[in-house]
Amino acid sequence: MQLTTATAAHYKTPHRWIWYLLIVVAAYFLVQYWRVAHQAGTDETRPADAIVVFGAAEYAGKPSPIYRARLDHAVTLYSRHVAPVVITTGGAGGDPVHSEGEVGREYLLEHGVPEKSLIAETQSDDTNESAERVAVIMRRNNMHSCVAVSDGYHLFRIKRMMERQGVTAYGAPRPELKPLSRWQKMRIQMKEVLSYTLWRLHLT
Repeated sequence: MQLTTATAAHYKTPHRWIWYLLIVVAAYFLVQYWRVAHQAGTDETRPADAIVVFGAAEYAGKPSPIYRARLDHAVTLYSRHVAPVVITTGGAGGDPVHSEGEVGREYLLEHGVPEKSLIAETQSDDTNESAERVAVIMRRNNMHSCVAVSDGYHLFRIKRMMERQGVTAYGAPRPELKPLSRWQKMRIQMKEVLSYTLWRLHLT
């Protein structure tokens, strides 16, 4: 059977729109990857109303190495008088006794931050809920800006979440525990792009 010219052209480029879509998606991920990576390497520390330490794992009442690194960074920032209040975040997860927020608060108390300067958010199950609950705490205390402490790759998404809650957030990445390879950084940052994208899709 001989194909007409129109039919032949259709078979040559049957899914051209798919290629356009793939190009758009690839461009989106490249842009978001750059934004995540750029934020990860940027220290925006400046005076603010509060320092907010986003939680990580805790084990039987003790912060994990990653969480401890975040908390130690918060102690340094507090000692530099970056903010008069430190807020720790994070719920209990699978721990029937302790929450990340509580463990963080106790750690900071033991490391020289006075009790009057500490607030623990202990109910959130994920980063977005932490941002929502911290924003409520801040509004009740007439606070409008914060220095967010977390892993560098995490800060781009945290800032967007805090801004959505009406809080101005500045990123303060915690020091790395050990150097990461380029591949490890790429893998972590691509995963963060996916997490950010899923959050944005959830909002629509």
